[in-house]
Amino acid sequence: MLAIVDDLMFASKIKAAAGQLGLTVSFARSSGAAMTAIRENSPSLVILDLNNPRTDPLGTVAAIKGDPATSGIRTVGYVSHVATDVIDAARQAGVDEVMARSAFTARLPEILAER
Repeated sequence: MLAIVDDLMFASKIKAAAGQLGLTVSFARSSGAAMTAIRENSPSLVILDLNNPRTDPLGTVAAIKGDPATSGIRTVGYVSHVATDVIDAARQAGVDEVMARSAFTARLPEILAER
């Protein structure tokens, strides 16, 4: 499991939830680092902060979904519920599941368990 997140609050929530489920999560803070980790580790799940332009989430998803070797990796992105343009763009880019930050936080254990 890989989280492309540089928000410490969300990174902490993801790490804690994964730990409670006995899962390991890796973190990447850039698209380049994420793609390297994906190619090396083939994670079953990639979590993206869709509001963070520094990590180029839409470009990262396009790269994941555009490569036959990684296109089957499940992607989940969270975003501010008012950023409807980002929500639409994420769905068009191929993010498997797009949700509001609050829904992501509430469903986090379930999302990780489904990995």
